[in-house]
Formats: sequence, structure tokens, C-alpha cells
Amino acid sequence: MSTDPSTSSLNTTNNAPSIDERLLRATISGNITEMRDLVSLESPDILLGTTPQGSTCLHISSDFGHQEFSMVVLALKQSLLSSINLYGETPLVVAVTNGHVSLASGMLKLYQQLNLSNMIMKEDNNGDNALHHAIRNGHNDLALELIVAEVGLSQGVNKYNESPMYIAVLRGLDDVSERLLKIPISSHVGINNENALHAAVRNGNPGIARKIVDARPSLVRETEKINCNTPMQQCVICNRLDVIQVLLEHDRSLGYLVRTTDNAPLLILAAFHGHLSIAKEILNCCPDAPYRHPNGWTMLHEAVSQHHQEFVEFLLKTPELRKLINMRDRNGETALHIAVRRCDPKIVHALLAHKTTDHATVNILGNTAEWNLTETREQAKSLNWNEVLMMMKKTSPRALAFLSGQAAKKKITDKSIEEVKSLTQTYTSNTSLIAVLIATITFAAAFTLPGGYSSDSGSEGLPIMARKAAFKVFLISDTLAMCSSLSVAFICILARWEDLEFLLYYRFVTKKLMWFAYITTTVAFATGLYTVVAPRMLWLAILICIMSVGLSFLTKLLGEWPLLKLRFRLGRDFQSEFLDMV
Repeated sequence: MSTDPSTSSLNTTNNAPSIDERLLRATISGNITEMRDLVSLESPDILLGTTPQGSTCLHISSDFGHQEFSMVVLALKQSLLSSINLYGETPLVVAVTNGHVSLASGMLKLYQQLNLSNMIMKEDNNGDNALHHAIRNGHNDLALELIVAEVGLSQGVNKYNESPMYIAVLRGLDDVSERLLKIPISSHVGINNENALHAAVRNGNPGIARKIVDARPSLVRETEKINCNTPMQQCVICNRLDVIQVLLEHDRSLGYLVRTTDNAPLLILAAFHGHLSIAKEILNCCPDAPYRHPNGWTMLHEAVSQHHQEFVEFLLKTPELRKLINMRDRNGETALHIAVRRCDPKIVHALLAHKTTDHATVNILGNTAEWNLTETREQAKSLNWNEVLMMMKKTSPRALAFLSGQAAKKKITDKSIEEVKSLTQTYTSNTSLIAVLIATITFAAAFTLPGGYSSDSGSEGLPIMARKAAFKVFLISDTLAMCSSLSVAFICILARWEDLEFLLYYRFVTKKLMWFAYITTTVAFATGLYTVVAPRMLWLAILICIMSVGLSFLTKLLGEWPLLKLRFRLGRDFQSEFLDMV
């Protein structure tokens, strides 16, 4: 039964007639015969119908890539080449966007034959033309064909301020980029006021970067909008060594650029990101390149502040950069002041080991570097803080006398009191859970004795293994483990009190009790196993016992390894008065 087109037509939002439902089905399937029959039955004008989105049958056919169908439709109604849907798309743009290259190429030839240059250059609602889409989808040959067909496409800039050249460079389409560079009128702008050279930096493409600076040298000093970075500064930030070599080869003066927003020289940017190879390249080409901010902050200050040890060591080993070591910022602080404040023992050691480092330099408050440890007193229980303290004590023992004794301990304790409530809540919940688990296991083990109970007359209910020494050790260790874990659980309940002094020191007690509970539980397990299996497999029981006890000591060793390593490295200079605190 045939369908009346007048009743089956889809609604539309424009003045064009609605697309016939039969034509729509034929278009989706690419059925040329059915489409021809409809045209014969009605008229070629039936092809002008649109969907609610303004798409004609040619748009839909281009969506699906039905090349033969599309060509037959165009033979019947060439005016469809100029149709535009509600997205501002021509059939050509639809074909390009969906990757139907041969179809797009065929349409392009028809546009040229009909002198529809304005339709070739038509932009969609985002301001993208067919060349934008071809490049973005990686259709290199089609993009070149579009450029030859209509050179004006190279001037197009979409609403994101992206030109075809910018997109081509960003995506590494060198052939297209080079072709666009040869067109004097082509645009090179990009998003946020970047240009094609910024895109080459982003893509890390030194080849196209060289061609850009040769063709359009002015781009090397243009800045983008967000951080006012030139391509040179972007090279430093993105660590593009190969591109920066091209730029410096083109113009050595680029190594002296300073960012306009914060007056940061390139070397300070390199130090911030830890890009040592970039800094070396700049210094090789421009040995007197600026390394200091107007406020006195140097690239050594920056590298120390960002904990870039390799960068710091390079600066210390470079004779012509020795002057940086004792340079002071606007607060009068040297790199050593910053390293001490950051509690970075490796960098502090490197600075102290350098023979030109002035330990006695004072800042505007009249304080030497070691006094910055007082600003980080909250870290006094960390390994790094203590290691820095011990190294600084060797250089300035008198100046650091204030960090020893009861006064310092009281300050650290006061700081701990401020933090103890929040820390205790987490510590208590975790510790109590483990303590209850150990108590449950050891309690159950006390009533499930290894070997079971005797049923012989005269000794009913007595443990079978009661006379064995290993059984007695098991019973004692299991009882101790249960009692100590229950004690920990009870102390965790008491931790809810508001007595800050108790909260500050109770963790020390629970830590020791938990360690004791772990050891005794391990011993109970080992001896209990020995009691059961020793008569038959003595060697296995001994091995398990050794592994159980060994695991206990290995756990403790791993837990204390950072402290032991520090003690070994510092030798007799090691002092644990702060590390021993809670």
C-alpha cells in the first residue's frame, strides 16, 4: 500500500518543503532506483525537501558516503550544491567532516565547474570551512586539493580563532603547512592569540618551525594571550630542545627574552620546570643570558625552591655561574636559605659542600640560613628536617643551640598538641580494629588448644600436650598477646578523652603494646604449630618457627629503615632527640 506524501511528510522548521519519507528511506539506503522512480513519479523538485534540521537528501547521502547516489542526485538537481542546513553546513562540508574524501573531491570539481567559489568557502556555524575540516580530520591530499581549488580558504579563521595553517602545524601535516606558508594571504593565527609557530612548539616539530621562521620571522616575538608567552618561552616550558635550537640559530637574541607579565627570564622558567638541557642550550648560545629576576630571585633560587637537584648541581659545577651561589633576593636570602626552609637535605649538602658558599650571609631580618629551620618546626619529627638540622649544626653549632634542649622540645610539643586531635582519631580507629582482631584470634586459640583435650580416665579435660615445653610457651605467649591487644583496645577507648597531654603520648604506648602483641602472637603461632607437627615433621616446624620470628624482625627493620639509613650516613653526627618524640 502506497503512502501519500502529503500525509507522510516530516515537519520542518524552515520554508523548504519537508523531505518525502520515501525519499528519506531511499537516501539512507543509497537506493538509486527508488530515488529515480520518485523523481519520475513526482518531479525533480522532490529532491529539494529538507529534514527539520534543514538537511536535504544530498546532505544525508553525504553523511552516509553514498557517492554514486549523490552524483545522480546532483545530475538531477545541481542547485542542491548550494543547500545549507541549520548547522551552516554545505554538502561538501558534510562529506569532508565524515571522511568521505572521494565524494568530497567529486563535489569540489562540480563546485568549480559551476563557479560556486562562495559555496566552497562557506563556513559552518563554528566558522570552520571545508579546509579546516579536511586538515582536522587528517585528509592531507584533500586539503591540498582544496587549497588549489580555492586559495581563499587559507584565510578562514573560525570562532576559536584557529586558522587552517595553525591546525595543520598542530597536527603535523607538513605538506599542507608548507603549502599554506607559500600563500602570502594565508592566516597563521591560533587559539588564544597563538600563531603557527606556537603550534610547531606544541607539536615539537623543528622542521616546520624552521620553515615558519624563514617565511614569517615576525612570529618569533608574538605572544599568546593567556601567559604572554612567545614561542621561545613556550619552548622552555614544553622542553622542546630541538625547536629551541632552531629558534636560537635563527636569532640568538631570542635567548635574552623576558616575559612581559612577570619579567621572568628564560633561564628562570627552565629552572622552575627543571629543564636542564634547555638551560644548557641557552647558555651555550647566550653565555650572558639573564638569569635573575628584578627582585633578585635567580635561577639557582628557583631550582632550589622546586627541588631540582640535578639542575642545582649543574649550576654549582659551572665556574662561570659561581656568582649565583651567594646572590640574595629582595629578602636578602641566598639559595642556602631557601634550601634550609624547604628541608631538602640533598640540596643543602650540595650547597654546603661548595667551597664558595657563605654560611654566614644574613637576610634582611639579620638571620643566617639555619634560622629558617624555625619556620618549619612543624616538620621537626621528619627525617629531612632532622638531617638538615644535623648538617647545619656542623657549620654553625652555636647559632643552632636554640634548637636543642627543653625550649625547642616544648615548642614542638605545643605544635603537636594542635594537631593531635585529628591525627588521633584516624590512628585510633585503625589501631583498635587490629587490636580487636588479634584479641579475638588469641582468645579463640586459648580454648582451641593444639592437640586437643584428653578423654582418658583420671585426666579428662586436660590438654594432651600439657607436658611439652613448646605447649607451655604457646600458652604463655598467647595469653600475653591477648592481654596486650585488649590493653590497646582499652587505651583506644580512653583516647576519646579531652586530655591533650594524654592524647599526645598515648600513641607511643599503643605503638609499643601493638608491637609486643604482634611478637607474642607470632610466637604463639609458631610454638602451637611446633607442638602439633614436630613429632612427625620436625624440620618443617623449625623452618616455620624461624620464618615467623624472622618476619617479625624484618617488619620492624623495614619500618625503621629510613631512620637507620640516616644514622648510618651521618654516623656520630646523628642526633635523634626530635625524631624520638611522638
